[in-house]
Amino acid sequence: MGRYKMKIALTSVVVAVVAGFFLMGAASAEKSKEPVSSYSPVVIKEGFATIMERMKSEKPKVMARQMELLNKRYDLSNRPAKGVTMTRGKTVQEGVRAKLPAGQTWEKLAAISRKTSKKRGCGPRGSCRCLIPITPRGGCSFPSITSKRLTSRRAGT
Repeated sequence: MGRYKMKIALTSVVVAVVAGFFLMGAASAEKSKEPVSSYSPVVIKEGFATIMERMKSEKPKVMARQMELLNKRYDLSNRPAKGVTMTRGKTVQEGVRAKLPAGQTWEKLAAISRKTSKKRGCGPRGSCRCLIPITPRGGCSFPSITSKRLTSRRAGT
């Protein structure tokens, strides 16, 4: 009976020591790892003043391109709805503002499914994404001079 107890005690000590080493190793591994992030590091290769000057010189060209895009897709004329205002008397624009492709009507568009419309490219151009002016990726951005008009139009349609 003495040897049996000795084996159990020795096995218990070995298991405790191995478990202790395992737990200490796991804890130190967690501390040494860098947190995983989906963000890419920002690498700026030119100074702030240089970037600002370059962007200032490009601004007229970028704004012209964005205004051309907006004019192609939307009716930007000022047609306030009679008797309808928002807070502080701001006018609400009336009517549909998204332009349709040449030869397309709202009645024809209503007769086909959304999937078919998207496949054929016959839907309103206003449903296409606007390009962010200074990046190659998509998104939505409006020049500052039209943002107030577009916001008021969305509220009225």
